[in-house]
Amino acid sequence: MFADRLKNIKPFRVMEINELAVQMENQGHKVVHFEVGEPDFPTAQTIAEAGKRAIDLGWTKYTAALGIPELREKISGYYGSKGVHVATDRIVITTGASGGLTLLSALLLNPGDEILVTDPGYPANEVFGALVNASHRRLALNPKSDFQLSMSAVISEWDREITRGLLISSPSNPTGAMLERETLSGLAREIKKLDGFLILDEVYQGLIYKDDCEYWTGIEIDPDIYLLNSFSKYFGMTGWRIGWMVVPASAVEPLSRLAQNLFICPPTISQYAAIAAFETESLKIHEERRAQFAKRRDLLAEGLTRLGFTIPVYPDGAFYIYADVSFSGMTSTEFCGLMIEKYHVAITPGTDFGTYDADRYVRFSYTTSVSDIKRGLNQIEKALLARGIF
Repeated sequence: MFADRLKNIKPFRVMEINELAVQMENQGHKVVHFEVGEPDFPTAQTIAEAGKRAIDLGWTKYTAALGIPELREKISGYYGSKGVHVATDRIVITTGASGGLTLLSALLLNPGDEILVTDPGYPANEVFGALVNASHRRLALNPKSDFQLSMSAVISEWDREITRGLLISSPSNPTGAMLERETLSGLAREIKKLDGFLILDEVYQGLIYKDDCEYWTGIEIDPDIYLLNSFSKYFGMTGWRIGWMVVPASAVEPLSRLAQNLFICPPTISQYAAIAAFETESLKIHEERRAQFAKRRDLLAEGLTRLGFTIPVYPDGAFYIYADVSFSGMTSTEFCGLMIEKYHVAITPGTDFGTYDADRYVRFSYTTSVSDIKRGLNQIEKALLARGIF
């Protein structure tokens, strides 16, 4: 009755946990949310007002498939303010980063092709290729190498018959690890030799906490990289479903054709609202929130370490901690099940992000208040004490 591809598309476990948490809240329970990667802050008022203004002015019709020129120019200017030149006509506005990955899959993959993805990695990455009847191959990331993907791993797993490209992210979901310039440069160089493509997911680009971390973007390293970004995380616009890509000039026209047919255009109101995301007042708000995320990260990491968790790589970006729960004697699935069902703390098991050692890790999202982080840590301590672990 339904397409065969659905057999290989697994449920998004984190959303199932979130739905269970919401059910518990509807029953009157207080739930601590460590599961969903969504900023708890509301969209900045400057952005919301710009969206309202667009409605009042009647800017609610279809736009160009690649997005309104004003927003594309703003994004180009944003890169320019960081010292990076990106031509406006290489910027493609998308219906969230997911819309971008849908377009890139249709652009770059034929049925039977293969794309390499990281393990652990964003769970939906492998689905986009499946939509065009392509497959994926997971590349295991080892905590001993700081969850960095090596050139040797890519080369050894690259099948010249079917492998067409690599999708990688920095900062990473779920580890918060960041690529080194040299690593990305080497990957880009080797993949070019293999006549492949490289997609770099920079959705968490603005959420970087290293004081000595110089701003850089993959487009500086290789202009042929397909760069993916979003207004959801740093800019706090998850429900507005708006993102962008930077693509090689040769890809712009075919992407326009695909976007016209698949989406018609990105959400119009969201595009006009997103212009305001780059205003000085908005950027100040985003930076203040980034600082709050950094404090939450430190609080959560210290609490988890005190309770016995191991954090293989201290996250330099995004808003996640990928922690080893094996000391508890439970698998990640067992631990997360116990915490939500008995202690009302929602946490995502590592099995949502891959298969390599996945059942020994859990992902904590620190997109919740300091008071809730403290409450969550107290509940975890209770659970461990009850089992005689802590």
